[in-house]
Amino acid sequence: MAKPNYSFAKRQRDLAKEQKKEEKLQRKQAEKAEAQVGEEVADEQPSDEKPAE
Repeated sequence: MAKPNYSFAKRQRDLAKEQKKEEKLQRKQAEKAEAQVGEEVADEQPSDEKPAE
Protein backbone atom coordinates (compact mmCIF):
# COMPACT_ATOMS: atom_id res chain seq x y z
CA MET A 1 0.00 0.00 0.00
CA ALA A 2 1.28 3.45 -0.89
CA LYS A 3 2.23 5.95 1.78
CA PRO A 4 0.12 9.18 1.89
CA ASN A 5 1.90 12.26 0.56
CA TYR A 6 1.11 14.76 3.31
CA SER A 7 3.24 17.53 1.82
CA PHE A 8 1.23 17.38 -1.43
CA ALA A 9 -2.06 17.61 0.48
CA LYS A 10 -0.75 20.55 2.52
CA ARG A 11 0.40 22.35 -0.64
CA GLN A 12 -3.03 21.86 -2.20
CA ARG A 13 -4.74 23.29 0.91
CA ASP A 14 -2.38 26.28 0.92
CA LEU A 15 -3.02 26.96 -2.77
CA ALA A 16 -6.77 26.80 -2.20
CA LYS A 17 -6.45 29.25 0.71
CA GLU A 18 -4.39 31.67 -1.38
CA GLN A 19 -6.85 31.50 -4.27
CA LYS A 20 -9.81 32.13 -1.98
CA LYS A 21 -8.00 35.07 -0.35
CA GLU A 22 -7.16 36.55 -3.77
CA GLU A 23 -10.76 36.22 -4.96
CA LYS A 24 -12.00 37.93 -1.80
CA LEU A 25 -9.52 40.78 -2.30
CA GLN A 26 -10.57 41.24 -5.93
CA ARG A 27 -14.25 41.22 -4.93
CA LYS A 28 -13.62 43.91 -2.29
CA GLN A 29 -11.68 46.04 -4.78
CA ALA A 30 -14.48 45.71 -7.33
CA GLU A 31 -17.09 46.75 -4.74
CA LYS A 32 -14.94 49.72 -3.74
CA ALA A 33 -14.49 50.81 -7.36
CA GLU A 34 -18.21 50.41 -8.00
CA ALA A 35 -18.99 52.58 -4.97
CA GLN A 36 -16.59 55.28 -6.20
CA VAL A 37 -18.20 55.26 -9.64
CA GLY A 38 -21.62 55.56 -8.01
CA GLU A 39 -20.46 58.58 -6.00
CA GLU A 40 -19.00 60.23 -9.11
CA VAL A 41 -22.24 59.72 -11.02
CA ALA A 42 -24.23 61.17 -8.11
CA ASP A 43 -21.93 64.21 -8.04
CA GLU A 44 -22.28 64.79 -11.79
CA GLN A 45 -26.08 64.67 -11.84
CA PRO A 46 -27.65 68.13 -11.85
CA SER A 47 -29.44 69.07 -8.68
CA ASP A 48 -33.08 70.11 -8.53
CA GLU A 49 -32.14 73.56 -7.26
CA LYS A 50 -32.40 76.42 -9.73
CA PRO A 51 -29.44 78.79 -9.98
CA ALA A 52 -29.96 82.24 -8.53
CA GLU A 53 -30.56 84.84 -11.24
